[in-house]
Amino acid sequence: MNAHELGQTLSLWSVVPFAGLLLSIALLPLRAPHFWESHKNKGLVAFLWSLPVAVYFLFNMPHELVLSMKDYASFLLLLTALFIVSGGIVLKGDLKATPEVNTLFLLVGAVLANFIGTTGASMLLIRPLLKTNSERRHTKHIPIFFIFLVSNIGGLLTPLGDPPLFMGFIKGVPFFWTLRLFPLWVVMVGGVLLMFYLLDSAQYRKETCRDIIRDRQRVVPLHMTGTINFLWVAGIIAGIFLPFPRREGMMILMCILSLLTTKRVCRIDNKFTYNPIIEVAVLFAGIFVTMIPALLILNARSAAIGLAHPWQFFWMTGSLSSFLDNTPTYLAFFSMAQGLGLNGEVLGIPTIFLQAISAGAVFMGANSYIGNGPNFMVKVIAEEYKMKMPSFFGYMLYSFTVLIPLYIVITLIFFR
Repeated sequence: MNAHELGQTLSLWSVVPFAGLLLSIALLPLRAPHFWESHKNKGLVAFLWSLPVAVYFLFNMPHELVLSMKDYASFLLLLTALFIVSGGIVLKGDLKATPEVNTLFLLVGAVLANFIGTTGASMLLIRPLLKTNSERRHTKHIPIFFIFLVSNIGGLLTPLGDPPLFMGFIKGVPFFWTLRLFPLWVVMVGGVLLMFYLLDSAQYRKETCRDIIRDRQRVVPLHMTGTINFLWVAGIIAGIFLPFPRREGMMILMCILSLLTTKRVCRIDNKFTYNPIIEVAVLFAGIFVTMIPALLILNARSAAIGLAHPWQFFWMTGSLSSFLDNTPTYLAFFSMAQGLGLNGEVLGIPTIFLQAISAGAVFMGANSYIGNGPNFMVKVIAEEYKMKMPSFFGYMLYSFTVLIPLYIVITLIFFR
């Protein structure tokens, strides 16, 4: 039995472990935060949900299990390499906290996200941005817009930018294909930057003269250390074009070189720990196993589901990416689009459909704290700086107010 035939015969009950694991990831941090703090508990949850799927495919179609684990290894090693290398780059300073400077910070972050990933760019820039604005009082909106742009929307243009796009590359999407998304990137980034500038200008006018004078007196030019790591970033980019497993070997080599050549004080200054990447490794091991039946079913039966228009793929991919991790969401709709049998230009998918899936996964990961990994990291760092961040639903009020109108514009221009 081949993969298509298996997808036709699998029961819908086989998707329950996948849905259960994603719901666990979404809800347990909110309902049982103390339990969820332990990586062992995360691993136990992932193991229990993935065990029945792993056993079934091990005895019935081991090739699919091996293929999924191969994709998992490639996915994890790229994220680990970007995480370790970017964690050795330290940016310090305290600039004038004007709307112009803050807007430039966000624009630089949105561009940089395409080279060191949304996680790397977020960790590099969030602390100097918060330090720059530490003399101001009306700054609650700044980390929120940072999450929108640097932790999500900015990383649309390369497979290095956001994990869903890298998985598309692993599946066979050409590396430079994502540059076709530049018009969508310009509309979203430009729209969010404009709204940020107008809001930040209004908030800046509320600052007292005393705070503005203090901000100007405490200016410290930006200073970067650990710059040797940009060489290892270039190595990661070059390694992307190698075949498996040489690509993965290059990622491991870049990690080792970064650890050997970066001064320990750089990672101390960045408050670098391996906790975030350990969490990703544990949870995604379960995700890559449990999603096998879902991908096979979607690929084999997508025509019967009724999604037939690009705007439907944009909004459905984005809606799920808002509350579930955007990487498995991307893969699910990627598989569904292939199953439509439209003989499109990219792996059987029409370009406009793949654009819709890619944009939905990347853009709408910004809709909630749990839509994308860096979102919650930025929230925690902002709170370390004594900033009062909005609640889960308070954040969504911001995201819906700012982003939904832009999603509608994207739909009308590109996917109608």
